[in-house]
Amino acid sequence: MTDDGHGRAAVGGTIAAGGMSVELPLWRAISYFRVLALGYALLRYVNSYLHFLHPVSGWIYFGALTLWTLASTRAFGDPRRCTWCVLGFDLALVVTGIVMSGMIDAPARISHGAPTLPTIFAAGTVLGFAAKGGWRPAAASGSVIGVANILGHGGPTGDNIHNIVLLLTAGCAIGYVVELARASEATLTRALQVEAASRERERLSRDIHDGVLQVLALVQRRGTESGAGSSAEGLAELGRLAGEQERALRALMTGGPLPAQRAAEPTAAGPGDLTALLRPYTDERITLSAPGTPVLLPGPAAGELAAAVGAAVDNVRRHAGEAARAWILVEDEPEAVTVSIRDDGPGFAPGRLGEAERAGRLGVSQSIRGRLADLGGTAELYSAPGEGVEVELRVPRKATR
Repeated sequence: MTDDGHGRAAVGGTIAAGGMSVELPLWRAISYFRVLALGYALLRYVNSYLHFLHPVSGWIYFGALTLWTLASTRAFGDPRRCTWCVLGFDLALVVTGIVMSGMIDAPARISHGAPTLPTIFAAGTVLGFAAKGGWRPAAASGSVIGVANILGHGGPTGDNIHNIVLLLTAGCAIGYVVELARASEATLTRALQVEAASRERERLSRDIHDGVLQVLALVQRRGTESGAGSSAEGLAELGRLAGEQERALRALMTGGPLPAQRAAEPTAAGPGDLTALLRPYTDERITLSAPGTPVLLPGPAAGELAAAVGAAVDNVRRHAGEAARAWILVEDEPEAVTVSIRDDGPGFAPGRLGEAERAGRLGVSQSIRGRLADLGGTAELYSAPGEGVEVELRVPRKATR
């Protein structure tokens, strides 16, 4: 298991979402199984070693197997340490024990189905191959152990064939499950990457909409107004706005903080007062009504909610007409914070938002609804021709923690 630099763990060639893999508990279980299987094999040998032709050889083998098991316990509990060389040595040690069983045990015991020296410890070896490479390495290692059983201990007896079939079935089943788990983790990781990329594109679209596109729309309006765009004051304002958006675009391309983010940086470290963030959007046409006490939200949540309100206010200025007025109402409730933006403009017909989104104008869908969705809140728009527009933004406090 390695780290890919984004907090996710790569196991068996795949990346586990969130840095956790379903394989890790399996590796730990295999490590524990090998220790228990060694204890079982030792107990069986203690109860029967007097019946062996060469019991000392058996004790020497179990001494080596015990040392190896203790030395490799950490390796079998961690896929980073359990290399193919470790698995190969483990397989060689098991095969050696099986062949030795046919040499040091009494022929009568072997003919009556006496187990080999490793007994069920061999299953731990096959499980290690299954966890490392899937069902094919498990089948290969199980076949090697099976051949050793047939050639070195008792021949093709009914007990031998039965044990070999069980070993191959268990190893291949575990290996197949491991392969399915890795494929599922890889699919989940790809889905999370696509989701993260989509969310980043939406964020960039919001930033561009709230800055560059609005400035370009302002340039277009000023250019069509008679003489307004040619005045020195108008040109200076356009130059200032264009400079701000150039810096914002460069920050987006280099991954640095946006100018607006720098301004809000003190509130990002702790709770931010939503009312203070909304005051810059007011003027002689836009009225703000808020509680007398600060409306506190976590810094990022307050900034995103204020930006959504700013997008709604910009829509009022752009589409409601020069004489239209708007009112911003902030309601601070124990469970949620609700901000309503209502204007007395001409409103719009049903279906107009869908047409605007299909035409590429994403102010409502991304700058407003997208921001509220990211905060776990809701954004509702109500309008009818001649009745103005009301936008209701609601952010649950529990979702913003």
